[in-house]
Amino acid sequence: MVASYFGSGSVFIASQAGVMHGYTLLWAAVGAALLGFMAQDMSARLGIHGTSLMAFTREKLGRPLAITIALFLSIGCIAWTLGLVAAVGAGLSFLLGGVVGWQPIAVLTTFAAIGIGLLRYDTVENMMIAMMFSLMVIFVIVALPSGADPSSVTTGFVPGTDSLGALAMVAGLLGTTALWPNFFLESILVDTKGWTDESDLPEVRRDLAIGYAVGGITMVAILIGAAALLRPMGYTELESFITPGQALVDVLGTWAMVLFVGGVIVAAFNSIIPIMWTPAYIIPQAAGYPVQKGDRLFNTIFAGLTGIGVFSPLVSWWLNLSVVDMVILFPMYNGIFALPVVAILLFWAVNDRETMGEYTNSKAVNAVNSLLVLLAVILAILSIQDFAKLITGGGF
Repeated sequence: MVASYFGSGSVFIASQAGVMHGYTLLWAAVGAALLGFMAQDMSARLGIHGTSLMAFTREKLGRPLAITIALFLSIGCIAWTLGLVAAVGAGLSFLLGGVVGWQPIAVLTTFAAIGIGLLRYDTVENMMIAMMFSLMVIFVIVALPSGADPSSVTTGFVPGTDSLGALAMVAGLLGTTALWPNFFLESILVDTKGWTDESDLPEVRRDLAIGYAVGGITMVAILIGAAALLRPMGYTELESFITPGQALVDVLGTWAMVLFVGGVIVAAFNSIIPIMWTPAYIIPQAAGYPVQKGDRLFNTIFAGLTGIGVFSPLVSWWLNLSVVDMVILFPMYNGIFALPVVAILLFWAVNDRETMGEYTNSKAVNAVNSLLVLLAVILAILSIQDFAKLITGGGF
C-alpha cells in the first residue's frame, strides 16, 4: 500500500511548492514522509494486535456515527479520484498530441480503473513500485546539477516564519504523503502479507521505511528542481499540466517530457484503485457487515463510487478548475478535512488497552505519534480559509 501514496498529486504539489515558495517547504516534505511512516506503523500495529481501524470506530462510537464518518471520509476519496482520472486524461491527451481532449479520456480511465481494481491490481502495483524508483532516480539526477543554492536548501529543511504564508500548501504536502486511506487499509490487509505477530513488525517497518524514503527523497528532489530551475524561468505557479516536466527537459532534453508524462499517468492511475478500495471496506465495516475484497458488496461500492469519476470534466467546468488545480486541491482537501479525523481515531485506537492489550503505545511512542495528530489538526484550522478561497475562486 505504500507505493500508492506517491501519485500525480505528489508530483504537482511538490512542484507547486517549489515554484511558489522556493526551498521554504523542504521541511514539510520530509516531515510529511516521517509522519506518514509513523501513522502507517500505528495502523499496522492496530491490525496485528487489535482490529481494523473502522471496526474500532464502530465499536467505540456506535454504528450511526461510524457510518457518518465513513461516508464523510469517502467524499475525500471521490474527490481524489476526480483529480486522478483528470491527470491520466491530461497525460494521455498530451501524448496523443492533443487530438483528443482530456475529458473523454478521463471518462474512459474511470471505467478502466473499475475493471483493473476488481481484477488484476497486483500487476499495476508492481508497475508503480518500479515507477517510484524510476522517478526518484530521474528527479535526483535533475536536482543535483540544478544549481540550487546549498545554504538556501539547508535553510529550507528548518521551519521558519516564511512558512506561515504557505500553510495550505503544507496541508497539501501532508495530505498527499500521509495518505489516510492507507491507514485504514494497512490495519485491514496486514494479515494478507503474513504479518500477524509482534515479531513481524521489523519487516513491516522495513517495508514502510523503504517506501516512504523513496517517496520522500523524490518529493524533495522535485521541490528543489522546481525552485532551482522553474522559478528562474519566470514561473510563479504551474501554468499547465506539463510545467513540472520543464525542469527535466532543461537538464535531460526533450525526451524527458515524455518520460515525465508517462510517469504521471502511471502514478495517477495506480493511486485511484487503493484509494477507492477504502470506501468499499470501511462503509460495510462501519455498518457492521463483514467484507472481503471480491465480495459482491465490496465490488458494488467500489464500482459505484469509482464511477463518479466520469463527472470529473463536469466538476472541472463547474468549479472553473484546471486539471492541475484539481490534482493539487483535492489532496489538500483531504489533508485539511479527512486526515485530522483519521489521525485522532488512529491515535485513540493504539492507546486503547481493551483493543491493543499489552501493546498500547508507550509514553515515548506517544510523544512522537502525537505530533501527527497535533500537526494535522493545527494545519487544518489554520489553512481552511486559504483552501476555501482557492476552491471557490477558480484555483491558483
